[in-house]
Amino acid sequence: MKRVTGNRIVDLSFDFALQVIAFSERLESERKYAIANQLLRCGTSIGANVSEAQNSESKIDFIHKLKIAAKEAEETKYWLLLCKYADSYPFEESLLVQIHEIQKLLTSIITTSKKTVEINNKDK
Repeated sequence: MKRVTGNRIVDLSFDFALQVIAFSERLESERKYAIANQLLRCGTSIGANVSEAQNSESKIDFIHKLKIAAKEAEETKYWLLLCKYADSYPFEESLLVQIHEIQKLLTSIITTSKKTVEINNKDK
């Protein structure tokens, strides 16, 4: 891990974005511009949304931003799988492993946060 903030999802998504940038540049060098652009956009958006969630206005806003990050992660996985199964595209297995880890962590955080909101709403 390159960046250490003490927040696992922030660090993972930031480091993943750096690796997506490098892989997108590799795709561009092989003239795979369309997928390079799509992958760059969604792969870096995960960390941007996770980062934005850290300064959310409420727990509901926090959950919403992480759900957007989860959607971006799913799209990223799609583009990575296209690279994996397309004959003429480069592929890096480590990116797919990392996106699965990020997705599991996002799902866990969202689920836990939803339970917290439900508990707080019942107490009112």
